[in-house]
Parts: sequence; structure tokens; C-alpha cells
Amino acid sequence: MSDPIASISSPPETVSLVPKEGWHVLHLFYQIDHTQWSCYGDEEKRQAKVDLTELVHEIRATADTQLLMMAIASPKADLGFVLLTPDLQTANAFEKQLTLSLGPDILNPVYSYLSVTERSEYTPTREAHAADVLIGEKGLVEGTPEFEAALGEFDARIAHYTKFRLYPTLPDWPVICFYPMSKRRSGADNWYSLSLQERRHLMEGHARIGRTYSGRILQMITGSSGLDEYEWGVTLLARDTFEIKAIVYEMRYDEVSARYAEFGDFYIGMQLPLDVLFRRLCL
Repeated sequence: MSDPIASISSPPETVSLVPKEGWHVLHLFYQIDHTQWSCYGDEEKRQAKVDLTELVHEIRATADTQLLMMAIASPKADLGFVLLTPDLQTANAFEKQLTLSLGPDILNPVYSYLSVTERSEYTPTREAHAADVLIGEKGLVEGTPEFEAALGEFDARIAHYTKFRLYPTLPDWPVICFYPMSKRRSGADNWYSLSLQERRHLMEGHARIGRTYSGRILQMITGSSGLDEYEWGVTLLARDTFEIKAIVYEMRYDEVSARYAEFGDFYIGMQLPLDVLFRRLCL
């Protein structure tokens, strides 16, 4: 590649834009101009695919950076990327290179979404868990070895959960679903007029449904208030579309979704090895 990743990852003329915590996330969706692609000769096509392959490897070799590629399952788009990296400057540079990686006018952006990984404000506090669950539900006595062991298990679980929320590692599961969403703020269904206690109670029920899909669905929730048109981006990874459909359908009946959620378009993609992806995209 003409522009090594080392030079754009920390360009001397720019100031790093790394959030206080978490990573930037870019979802990128493109359609392929096959008319333009057909104008390429065989060697030009081969070199274009080599260029994209090398760029993908270089991006994936960058510290704290992940890049997922997918074939999109409908004419909404042909090719999709999910890019996670700390510095917005780096994310922006990578996005420009990806857009031009097959040559001018081959990849045409049809949708994009910018967000950041974030901790959940509805994670139960240590004090609330101790009072409501350990003492209130389980009848443990504060200060006893059993109480302290249970509290230690809670601390470890929350630490693991928070680390994944902020710095996730996404698997190569074949199905990826992405959609943006916001909370409704109209009339009696104004999420932001509820108290934190009310919102936390509602989200606890929402989370209980999610936990029943552990091992079948991996969920990444990223925040986008002030960054894009919705308030969150939701990325679901699964081994088949049945699980995606099942969790979204079941959660639609939960009050958090039924009363307060507004959704954007859904994009379904399939993670594929690069050589298979090129054939799938007829390149």
C-alpha cells in the first residue's frame, strides 16, 4: 500500500481524539458499482483485490483495532464493515482508505453510523445488590464469609461486564445484525421523564431477556447521542438468523421496547473469508 498504516495511525499534524473511556465504532455500508468494475482489466481487478486485502490486514494489525467484513443479505448494500478503534482520527483515515480501496467510484457509501462503546448507566450498584439481593432476597448477613464471598462474585461479574462493554472482542460468528435505536420522548411515553430508579427497574427486565440468549447472541451496545441520528447502535452477532429474529421479537414485548423504543433500518450481514467474500460480491 502506498500509505502505510503506521503513518496514519498517529499522524504528527493531528491531535488524537481518544475518548476518556471506550473506543470509537464505525459501521460502514457500501454498494458496488459493477458497471465501473467491468471497465477494469483482469490485472486491475486482481490488484484492486490485493490492495483491499493488504489494507484489511494492516488495519487488523493496528493496536486495539478490530475490523469485521460482511456481505449484506439484501440490496440495501453489498459490503459492510464494522470498525472499532480508539482514535477517531485513525477511524476516519481508515474509513477513507476503505472507501477507495478498490479504486475510485467502485464502493459507493449507502449508510454509515458513528458511535462509541460505553458502560451502562443501569448496571446495579454494589450497595443496591448487597441490600436488595444478598440481604433482601438471599437472607445473607452483612460481614459474614458467605456475604463477602457473594459480594466478591458480584464485583468480579460487574468488572468483566464493564470491560466487555468498553473494550469488546467480537468473534467471527457468521451472522451480524446492526440497527440504530432511540428512546421515545413523546407524551406519556417519554423515557427521559422517568426517574433513574424507574428506568433501571425497566432495564433490569430487559436485561433478563438478554441473558437467556447467553452463548447464542453476543450483543454490543454503543452510544451515539450527539454523534449520529439515533442514540444507540445495536450490533448482534449469532451463528444463525433464527437467534437474531428470536431475541428481537421477544424483546419487542418488553415494556422498554414496546413503549419507549424507536428503531432505524436493520442490516443483516454474513462474515466471510476474504476470498469467499470477493466471489460472493462477484468481484
